[in-house]
Amino acid sequence: MSLLIRAEGSARLLAAVKLANVALVLIWGFAVTYVFVRVLPLDEFRAFLLLVAFGNFTVSAEFGVTTIVYARLRRHWLGGEGDDYRPEELGFILALLLALIGVAALLLVAALALGWLPTMMPMLFLLFFLSACFNLPALLIKRMLAASDANFRWELIDCARRIATILLLVGVLRGLDVTLSVALQLSVTLIALAFALRLAHRRLNMKAGHWLGLRVGGGHVRARYVRDLSASVAFTLSEVAAYNAPYFLIALATREARPLLLFDFLFKMSRALSMTVRALVEAALPRATRAFHAGDAVRFRQIVGRALAGAAMMAFAAAVGLAFIGRWLFAQLFDGKAAIGAGEIALVALGLGALAIMCVSVYIQSALGRFRHLLWRSLPFLAGSLASVPLAALWVSRFDHMFLALYTLTLLGAGAIHAHSLRALTRTIGR
Repeated sequence: MSLLIRAEGSARLLAAVKLANVALVLIWGFAVTYVFVRVLPLDEFRAFLLLVAFGNFTVSAEFGVTTIVYARLRRHWLGGEGDDYRPEELGFILALLLALIGVAALLLVAALALGWLPTMMPMLFLLFFLSACFNLPALLIKRMLAASDANFRWELIDCARRIATILLLVGVLRGLDVTLSVALQLSVTLIALAFALRLAHRRLNMKAGHWLGLRVGGGHVRARYVRDLSASVAFTLSEVAAYNAPYFLIALATREARPLLLFDFLFKMSRALSMTVRALVEAALPRATRAFHAGDAVRFRQIVGRALAGAAMMAFAAAVGLAFIGRWLFAQLFDGKAAIGAGEIALVALGLGALAIMCVSVYIQSALGRFRHLLWRSLPFLAGSLASVPLAALWVSRFDHMFLALYTLTLLGAGAIHAHSLRALTRTIGR
């Protein structure tokens, strides 16, 4: 236990285990594409990409409530001013997330039954969707443990879960039935979450009644969360639409597979970078939140500056990697069903540079509860993302390339806005 306590206090060890977990998540994400594009016919795989997008929408439909939990619980844990935290609110929010999973699963069943999402493997699609959706309660438990200085414990549990699910996924290439593999992955996830929830329960000195006090928790959430939640809902909807809407808009604009595969590649690269930057920022959040709530402007600026520098280095490393192996990676990822050009690789690299700044800004300011501030700075990104597909459609013969150029330009503009926002924040703290 003393080793865990020392690990929690070391930013380097915490960053290392978080980055290891990110690597496992990325391996799993790429392995999903690598395996499924090989075991599914192309039409089924195209439907599978839409399922993944629907899963992303569903996971994001918690509307940032877990981030609000982190901001409130962290302030409570640090003994901040104006603390009105009650443990029953956690039970209510967990029940809310489970209900959201149930509603989303029913919608998917309806879509499969009515043929809106055509597939010959409905059970596989449903199990995979549920496996993705249980990242919602996982996110809540992660925030609970992070707010109570138990980051390292969560990462160890999650690393074990990821390793098991990767092995099960690779087993498909060795002859394991793909539906059975996904069912076993879902089982592993549920076991890991049960263990982590028990740890959070003990860490926060909670009782069974706190989880079951839904009326008390619901009333407290309604009274204390509405202001932040309204801004968080709008901000999350804006971000989710900006990142995921092109999947559906491209599918409406063309039946060609390449534009969708090109955007999926950009999405996977951006998700890989954002997860890596998140690991870096989350390792710094314990110190950053302490400095912010204590009004230590010098220390806070130092932490933010280091986070930006680290994110920039990661984006640069990703750009260099794409320059050397981007074409090969694209061909391997999509089983040679499409190719990517050098100019498109350069656009992806530029977009990743802007995304790194956006991620640092969003992760730090969300942890501080600055949801209204973030909302207004997300709207230009949303507008540019939604406009990219119809504008690119004006160039029919070069639709795919023009879309990527317009979407990258949108990322660059959003990155500049967030850079200014972070600079303003570091100058106003403590005033």
